[in-house]
Amino acid sequence: MGVRSDEVRAFLVRYAATLTKQDAEAAAELWSTPGLIADDRFSGVLGSREEMAEGLRQSYPLYRQLGLAAVEYELRDEKELSDHLVLVGVRWLFLDDEGQLLTDSSSYYLLRDESDGLRACVCVETDAAEKLQALAADRGIELPTPPQTGEEPS
Repeated sequence: MGVRSDEVRAFLVRYAATLTKQDAEAAAELWSTPGLIADDRFSGVLGSREEMAEGLRQSYPLYRQLGLAAVEYELRDEKELSDHLVLVGVRWLFLDDEGQLLTDSSSYYLLRDESDGLRACVCVETDAAEKLQALAADRGIELPTPPQTGEEPS
């Protein structure tokens, strides 16, 4: 039976809406705990929804400074792994207040169908750090140096 495509799309609509509203608590509720986020430089485990919400809240001032006003998505890939697990590839679209594309990024999520709906377990970021850095450079905003593999984030 497995996870249906309409459930995946509904999850992504909710997640994009929480990012647009910068609602850290609502975004964190869409995650299993612990949750794992990994990219080329860093892997981190967030043990609680409170930790997830705090991490998101810390990024919102930068997003506002960069002019990010809305988040949309394109579902690029969907692979059923089991009756309760699905791996999805997503292209996130970050828009300004006029609906113009500022930047995008691609991510992969392992989603699990839990008793109260789909939740993200793992997120693999493929290019978000580079694209955010490029947008910041275009806008004359200096970002903190990202951690290298094996380093703790600053």
